[in-house]
Amino acid sequence: MILIEAPSPNFDARIAPPEMIVLHYTGMQTGEAALARLRDPEAKVSAHYMVEEDGRVFRLVPEERRAWHAGRSYWRGRRDVNSASVGIEIVNPGHEFGYRPFPDAQIAAVIELAADIRSRWQVADVDIVGHADVAPERKEDPGELFPWRRLAEAGHGLWVEAAPAPGEALQPGDDGTGVFALQAGFTRLGYDSPPSGQFDAPTAAIVRAFQRHWRQARVDGIADGETRAQLIALLRKIG
Repeated sequence: MILIEAPSPNFDARIAPPEMIVLHYTGMQTGEAALARLRDPEAKVSAHYMVEEDGRVFRLVPEERRAWHAGRSYWRGRRDVNSASVGIEIVNPGHEFGYRPFPDAQIAAVIELAADIRSRWQVADVDIVGHADVAPERKEDPGELFPWRRLAEAGHGLWVEAAPAPGEALQPGDDGTGVFALQAGFTRLGYDSPPSGQFDAPTAAIVRAFQRHWRQARVDGIADGETRAQLIALLRKIG
């Protein structure tokens, strides 16, 4: 891993050790532009690391400090995800500027970086997530092209394969016990999904975020049998 020091002024103090890793894509046209923004004091955004497409890793903020990458967010009871996490920005134009697959060299660097971070901090696999997972109504990154399975097979994060569950798909406008159970499952996994029994817009956003991470073939906000089976299998995996 090629580590390049590129300090950003955009951070403040932590009050506890990090226990999450949050992955982002930069969502800008070039890595150079993203790096400049992450170091711009006027932008008031940052991350601990940025990983270029060629595998170079830029260290922007010390892990012992609180970088400003997650914004309004939630995961497994944590409402200040910035205080609880190490943030990694992965160079990719994103959905706005021509979303594309992540190069092998880049993902290899992300895997090595995740291992390095976890050698210093206690980060559970369930707490290695994307920006979309912690802010599903606002964010899409790192998106459905990010190889979460490859990351998990390297030992970082969760991945499951499950046969589709029986029953009709649940979708916006539905209500009842099936929706309540779906929301309860998402809550148990880590999302901010208080069970109401109403398949509302926030629930659809969580379904899309979940699909971008764990059911990437179709991201539509509809909880079909495959989506529900993946959720059930993940819940069994975390116990």
